[in-house]
Amino acid sequence: MTLLAERSPVVETTATLVAVSHGTSSPEGREALRALVAAVAAARPDLTVRAGFVDVQQPDVRAALAALAPRSEAVIVPLLLSAGYHVHVDLADQSAGALVSKALGPDDRLARLLHDRLLEAGLRSTDRIVLACAGSSDPRAVHDCHEMGLRLTRTLGRPVRVGFIAAAGPRLTDAVETERSQAPDARVVVSSYLLAPGYFADLARATTADVTTRTLLAAHRPAPPALVELVLHRYQESPRT
Repeated sequence: MTLLAERSPVVETTATLVAVSHGTSSPEGREALRALVAAVAAARPDLTVRAGFVDVQQPDVRAALAALAPRSEAVIVPLLLSAGYHVHVDLADQSAGALVSKALGPDDRLARLLHDRLLEAGLRSTDRIVLACAGSSDPRAVHDCHEMGLRLTRTLGRPVRVGFIAAAGPRLTDAVETERSQAPDARVVVSSYLLAPGYFADLARATTADVTTRTLLAAHRPAPPALVELVLHRYQESPRT
């Protein structure tokens, strides 16, 4: 008599996207980021979507991962515009074996969104444009920002100068003054390459530029579909084991 082999029980895994942002003390910034995470969850009801933070807010990355259900297949998507220390060191150290996707930028979808913000601010054909980046001591993040400057240049069909708010050069204030000195009669417009309202957005508005665009996200406004699509694209393109 042949005995039938006992079937092993099928253990289902839960696909989980952990959206990790830097964290901010700004109420407007927190609201804007919550709206983005909620929009990502609404766009993919088949996914479990959770939030985590590198700094300032809770839960941190380890706590966010520890709170997941057993057998969760987690992918961490950094809600960060460039891949610097937080991506290469912090998230790598705290990921507990979970996959970590690429940062959001550089990407042409972000360039088009920056273009939308410039048009919203009343962009003129004679304006001089400076891309305001947060800045980093990590050269990889600085390279990503310069790459975004090139992508925005191609999208707009005109030159874009890159300036950094902190930790890298040229500083944003210097970049604004350089553009003004080269075209004294033109407006200088700062394009805020910042994800959400907060401390750095306030610093971007504190230059002598004539116009400063709003950040990519805003409190009390829906998350842009392009950003939702980009977050999900980063999740989807991460190689699964």
